[in-house]
Amino acid sequence: MKFLKLILVLVTMFLFIVTGCVNGITNEEQRIVVQKRVGEENKYEDFKEVNDKVIVQKVKKIVEDVDWENAKVSMERPADYRFAFQYKNSSIEAKAVLYELWISPNNDKVELVINAQSKYVQLNEKDSAVLFGIVTGGKLSDVNTSIILVDVNSNR
Repeated sequence: MKFLKLILVLVTMFLFIVTGCVNGITNEEQRIVVQKRVGEENKYEDFKEVNDKVIVQKVKKIVEDVDWENAKVSMERPADYRFAFQYKNSSIEAKAVLYELWISPNNDKVELVINAQSKYVQLNEKDSAVLFGIVTGGKLSDVNTSIILVDVNSNR
């Protein structure tokens, strides 16, 4: 009988310890740090921080649920934006994954690349709009990527 009580107490203590450790990790506050490309070169400046837990989880779900292609890609220009998930005031030292984001020429989709892992994906229109809205605070359809063509033969 004493042996059974001892095992029950040890199992209970073990469960409390495990539950406490798991809660400490899952409740850790995360944020998304966004950088925007400056000019036409590969230079970036801090643009925005997303701190809302629900919004951060929404972005995590989008990037985790897509079917990433294993591919080393070479884009025509540097990424329009890049972002990473970071822990706030944390003792957790996780290697941050840098997501690079390009806006498609039709302003209807975004493409993501994880260079360090050689991964590429083009999101569908719905996920593109949601992700772009969260990361930049704007609408994908409002982005001005049009090129103005000038007639060199014109005398105007």
